[in-house]
Amino acid sequence: MTLPNGPALSPLQRRIRTWKFVFDPLSAIEERYSEYGDIFTTNTNSSFPLIYFCNPKAIQQIFTADPDTFISGSSNRILGNLVGRNSLLLQDGDRHQRQRKLLMPPFHGDQMRNYGDLIYNVTSDVMSQWKINKPFAIRKSTQEISLKVILVTVFGLNQGQRYEKLRLLMSDVLDSTSSPLSSTLLFFNFLQQDLGPWSPWGRFLRKREKLHDLVLAEIEIARKEGNHRDDILSLLLEARDEAGDPMSDEEIKDELLTMLLAGHETTASALAWALYWIDKIPSVREKLRSELGNVRDKSDKVAITKLPYLSAVCQETLRIYPIAINGFPRIVQKPVEIMGYQLEPGMVAIVPIYLTHHREDIYPEPKKFKPERFLERQFSPYEYLPFGGGSRRCIGSAFALFEMKLVLATILSQYELKLVSDKPIKPVRRGVTMAPPANMQMFVKHQIKAMG
Repeated sequence: MTLPNGPALSPLQRRIRTWKFVFDPLSAIEERYSEYGDIFTTNTNSSFPLIYFCNPKAIQQIFTADPDTFISGSSNRILGNLVGRNSLLLQDGDRHQRQRKLLMPPFHGDQMRNYGDLIYNVTSDVMSQWKINKPFAIRKSTQEISLKVILVTVFGLNQGQRYEKLRLLMSDVLDSTSSPLSSTLLFFNFLQQDLGPWSPWGRFLRKREKLHDLVLAEIEIARKEGNHRDDILSLLLEARDEAGDPMSDEEIKDELLTMLLAGHETTASALAWALYWIDKIPSVREKLRSELGNVRDKSDKVAITKLPYLSAVCQETLRIYPIAINGFPRIVQKPVEIMGYQLEPGMVAIVPIYLTHHREDIYPEPKKFKPERFLERQFSPYEYLPFGGGSRRCIGSAFALFEMKLVLATILSQYELKLVSDKPIKPVRRGVTMAPPANMQMFVKHQIKAMG
């Protein structure tokens, strides 16, 4: 079958469409979907057309294709500016498989159980700064929680000068590309000009270099301290591949940056969205409170993360506004047929997470926040895919959900949060992800008994 193509676009029209995708990506892809349906092509008069597949059958074929059918790492160069060229996100083939195997142990279930009390304590510490009836930017608080959690779990740091330097510099680097306008630095090569420390790109590069130096210094400290630590950095230093070889310091540095920059940002956004919906829909809040109130052993953090309605709320949060609206682009390496369409080498297959999550045949009333849908049926990994899928599925997904559930349980068991404004909130671009607006404010209506 012939791929459904839109009209050929001039260079100016392509640039305008790209700008729209940067500043208003959801409406940009929804317009294409409403016009062409499940499968559509963009960038049609380029040598590398992008084919969007939001049909579960097509997604299954893409996710389960032979490993040499697609590559993704080389299509993620935009992320290389943030995480470094050795990051798992930028690897393909054998190197990608090697890195995944080396990075998996820290995210194993047994290891995560050790993080339960840490997540509870960090969340409680941040909550202690909140004042009754005093508005605050909720995303700033969820960022602080997720950043502290990631710094302790990755580096074993929770205070002191080294901790403060990493915390401030990480926040500074992320803020360099956090607004829809500053995000353009990542998308347009012509803006990536180092014109000195006062130019936007020059400032970003210098902050990034300082962050890289700090991470390399932490690697050296961890190596000297040997077996006296139990953080993720120490586990990576001990990791060996099938040939018995360790990762280089540069590889470890880039993987740590990937965890720091990608892991903490995405969780912070998801938490802020969840708190938004929990207040927006009182019945959701009451059901959650009731479920948490029935937990007998409040100290059993693992049991709390298995609560069905809490889990459903987290799943629905990641469905309605997934942090990444598309999965990683997959560049075709050899001819492959997807849903009857022939894809040739050089074409790029896109799995649109947001569009798939908003199919009415899978999720009736997709614009409504309804956690119950996850209690009523199970969705396949080709229908529900907030962490991507196939060989590129996020290796930190289990940890992210574990943290998300515990943070929410801790907050809801101690405070009732209210939105300052009743106006509906729409996602905005934050770097390469989508997030609630940074100025979304909440306040503590009243305090409840502590979870303990």
